[in-house]
Formats: sequence, C-alpha cells, structure tokens
Amino acid sequence: MATVTKKELIDQIADATGQKRVVVKNIVQAFLDNIIVEMGRGNRLEFRDFGVFEVKQRRARKAQNPKTLEEVWVPPKRTVKFKVGRLMKQTLSDADAAEADASALTFGNDDAAG
Repeated sequence: MATVTKKELIDQIADATGQKRVVVKNIVQAFLDNIIVEMGRGNRLEFRDFGVFEVKQRRARKAQNPKTLEEVWVPPKRTVKFKVGRLMKQTLSDADAAEADASALTFGNDDAAG
C-alpha cells in the first residue's frame, strides 16, 4: 500500500483537468482550510458518496501509564469521526474482493508448483 501526498494528488488533478498545478494547489488548499475551519466550529461536513466528518466530544477518563502503571487523568477533548460513504464503501469492498481473489490465485499457483 502506497502513500499519496498532497503534492501527488494535486499533480493527478491538474493532469486530469488540464488546469495549472498552482491553480489546483490553491483550490485544494482552500478546500482543506475550509474543512478545518468548519470542523473547528463544530459543524458536520457531508460529502455524498464519500463520507461524513463529525466532531465528537470524548469524555474525561482515567488511563494508565504503561511504564509506571500510574493512573493518569485524561481530560475531555473534541475529536473527529469519519463515516464512510456509500460509493467509498463499495469501492473498498470491491478492492478487498479483488485482492482476496488475487490471493487465492497466488496460493493456487504455489500449491500446483510445489
């Protein structure tokens, strides 16, 4: 599994749309900045077929330092929850099925050779 950076994503979008990379970079950065602002306001962001970003409040809790076994108080905090959308879920499950089929074929070939 590879990591795709923001720069690589910008390059892909620029190539697909024929736009200059600097224009795409500004649009992508503005999009990401706006997501951060809206999440900071506590708003829910919904992108059909992609997914939903929501701010959730985590309650305060007691935890334990694994090294010293000392109890530590963890204060409440806000965190982001992402729920996968329909199209992404379908794409991921199709990719899992294709990967499982490829693994079965690989095992089948290895068994036949051995």
